[in-house]
Amino acid sequence: MSMITERPVAGGDAGSAEATAEAQAGVRREAGARIRAYVALTKPRIVELLLVTTVPTMMVAAGGLPSLWLVAVVLVGGSLAAGAANALNCYIDRDIDQVMRRTKRRPLPAHTVAPRSALIFGLVLAVVSVSLMAVFTNWLATGLTLAAIVYYDLVYTMWLKRRTSQSTFWGGACGSAPVLIGWAAVDGALAPAAWALFAVVFFWQMPHFYALAIKFKDDYARVGIPMLPVVASVRRVNLEIVLFTWLTVASSLLVWPLGMGPLYGAAALAAGGVFVLEAHRLARRARRGEPVRPMRLFHWSTTYITVVFAALAVDALL
Repeated sequence: MSMITERPVAGGDAGSAEATAEAQAGVRREAGARIRAYVALTKPRIVELLLVTTVPTMMVAAGGLPSLWLVAVVLVGGSLAAGAANALNCYIDRDIDQVMRRTKRRPLPAHTVAPRSALIFGLVLAVVSVSLMAVFTNWLATGLTLAAIVYYDLVYTMWLKRRTSQSTFWGGACGSAPVLIGWAAVDGALAPAAWALFAVVFFWQMPHFYALAIKFKDDYARVGIPMLPVVASVRRVNLEIVLFTWLTVASSLLVWPLGMGPLYGAAALAAGGVFVLEAHRLARRARRGEPVRPMRLFHWSTTYITVVFAALAVDALL
């Protein structure tokens, strides 16, 4: 009686391994997508812009390069605080984000993160950021960090943004807070130069965000958010843009005699001159009935703030 030995089918193991690898790849893709969704809740571009102003301010406060450990703590703590505020903002604004074209792809409207998960995520980031600042910096920097989160979400997002056309102005303290936090972390107090730098960022936010609001005016109108371009005349909006651009540049020049050198002064004058020209160009186009191209001013305003604070950092090292 002959014995027949069964051999495994070669394609069987290969197919099983292939299916396993594909399943693992799917799990990795899903995990990666979930991580990206949570990162998107923190609005990384806004966080990056805030940090651009923080480190140079710390260098000015220290009169050179501060402790790298302190810089790392403030960068991590500041990033987590800003991320917390932005994640909570996404949770609060989820009703209007799903209607606006500009925001409907955010994680909550896109249903890639559940509202409850976003709320917990934001609160955890807030607790971690404030705890980190409390342990490794000082109480002034910690208090300012906590105040910035609370003000942005409870005062600006929940109240000002939905009730007044001046929300950008009154909410400007939030975007300017990293300057004060960075200075306080180094110095333990707030010198006149800290308040002058605060004024630069505070006034800068009006032309920066008004330009964006002009671009997405219909979006804001659709959800009943009374941003200035929605409720005011074109003339009024452009008047405020020009006014606050001049105030931004004037504040940057006020910093110059408070310990800055000629390199900073030259950069502030040159960048400020272009910023003012762009603001007047936008107003002139609107007055003539031409296409206004507000995003040109928006993008230049980002370049302006980067150039000014980069010059601060270099000047502090010289």
